[in-house]
Amino acid sequence: MTESFIKTKDGVDIFFKDWGPKDAQPIVFHHGWPLSSDDWDAQMLFFLQHGYRVVAHDRRGHGRSAQVSEGHDMDHYAADASAVAEHLNLKNAVHIGHSTGGGEVARYVAKFGQPQGRVAKAVLVSAVPPLMVKTASNPGGTPIEVFDGFRSALAANRAQFFLDVPTGPFYGFNRDGAKPSTGVIQNWWRQGMMGGAKAHYDGIKAFSETDQTEDLKAITVPTLVMHGDDDQVVPIADSGELSVKLLKNGALKVYKGYSHGMLTVNADVINPDLLAFVKT
Repeated sequence: MTESFIKTKDGVDIFFKDWGPKDAQPIVFHHGWPLSSDDWDAQMLFFLQHGYRVVAHDRRGHGRSAQVSEGHDMDHYAADASAVAEHLNLKNAVHIGHSTGGGEVARYVAKFGQPQGRVAKAVLVSAVPPLMVKTASNPGGTPIEVFDGFRSALAANRAQFFLDVPTGPFYGFNRDGAKPSTGVIQNWWRQGMMGGAKAHYDGIKAFSETDQTEDLKAITVPTLVMHGDDDQVVPIADSGELSVKLLKNGALKVYKGYSHGMLTVNADVINPDLLAFVKT
């Protein structure tokens, strides 16, 4: 197993993991805000056991990547992902993105991966596209005041905010009958606090205000959209249900009662579904 860094064209050190046989089909994982590639532990170990090469990087300003001041936007996120794919010369890859990482995958595939002929398939899990924020043309979106609240909470007490999110809506632990996992909550907090406050602050705009309609329309590779119908962070009606209509070769799989963090708390169900899509 190897883990290392690459330097982007604008001089940012990006941490990545590259595990498994180098001649196997690569599965590339793109994490959500404000986490790190560690959020994919359950998926990376699962796909390793099935003989795949697994790759994941920490987004700029997140995890172990450099806490730079600038470039916390979807264009840089996608370019950084492409820098990793080019460095490792990944081909026939399946790119899987969660939440903000789903936006990163959509832009990466549309702007880099597909034109370079590197991508076989894509998966958008609980993903932010096409556009989260409410606008005149996106009336079902989340009001900007919600995201302003995120920014205020982060600036006032990031450590507490990063406890409140996983304890409450992220994994659905605020629902009646839910069984909160202390380990899952603490691991979310650990990942978040490893990253930089500015990257996390600026990233709120990136995940909420980036219109990815054209990215989705440009994607021609088979794309699976997976979403829980009880996602309290990225509501399905304004994300997954709209994205699948914009994709030329998309399919939507809805998980009844599942939360935004279903990849972690429902990995026993999600992982085999991911594998089945990769294999088809």
